[in-house]
Amino acid sequence: MKNEQGFLEAFKHLFPSCEIANDIVHEIFKQFPENDLDKLHRLSHFLGQCAHETLSFTRFTENLNYSVKGLLTVFPKYFKNKNVNEYARNPEKIANLVYANRMGNGNESSKDGWKFRGRGLIQLTGKSNYEEFSKYCNEDFLENPDKILEPKYMLKSAIWFWNKNNLNRYADCNEIVRITRKINGGTNGLDDRSIKTNQCFNTFKPFF
Repeated sequence: MKNEQGFLEAFKHLFPSCEIANDIVHEIFKQFPENDLDKLHRLSHFLGQCAHETLSFTRFTENLNYSVKGLLTVFPKYFKNKNVNEYARNPEKIANLVYANRMGNGNESSKDGWKFRGRGLIQLTGKSNYEEFSKYCNEDFLENPDKILEPKYMLKSAIWFWNKNNLNRYADCNEIVRITRKINGGTNGLDDRSIKTNQCFNTFKPFF
């Protein structure tokens, strides 16, 4: 990777609505070489996935503001014995239900689901992941989960997740479906992820 200023200008052109482009690019140039991500195909897959997860680097906290229809489409199994109308358009209540008793979270009344909802560039989610990432960074994200929204940790948490799942091996083989499954749990948004990955490849190619 070379020419941070030129890379920044290209990043802003590709993602014009990103308000923290300067911070993100600065952290990219600092953290990518340390994590062997400073190769075009790896960077392209990483940033393409992050761009999809964050709506082109504009949203860094999970959006759980679902309508009744949205809840029954995305989370049908959680509302078999629940009054879905009590949850619709109430993100905190939704998170506490759908993330209860998994990923290290307590039950619905513990409110862990909301406290440890997705944050960062690859939406770090669940108390267990926050705890693991806290140990990795020697920082306390359990008491202060919003600290992940600092640009340094938004990128670092995404890299941590990426490395934890050894996703460079799939980026090296251009296996975007496997990468998507590791990040998403399925293949939601695969077309957009592919488009954004290709855009990153073509945009940032001159800097390698």
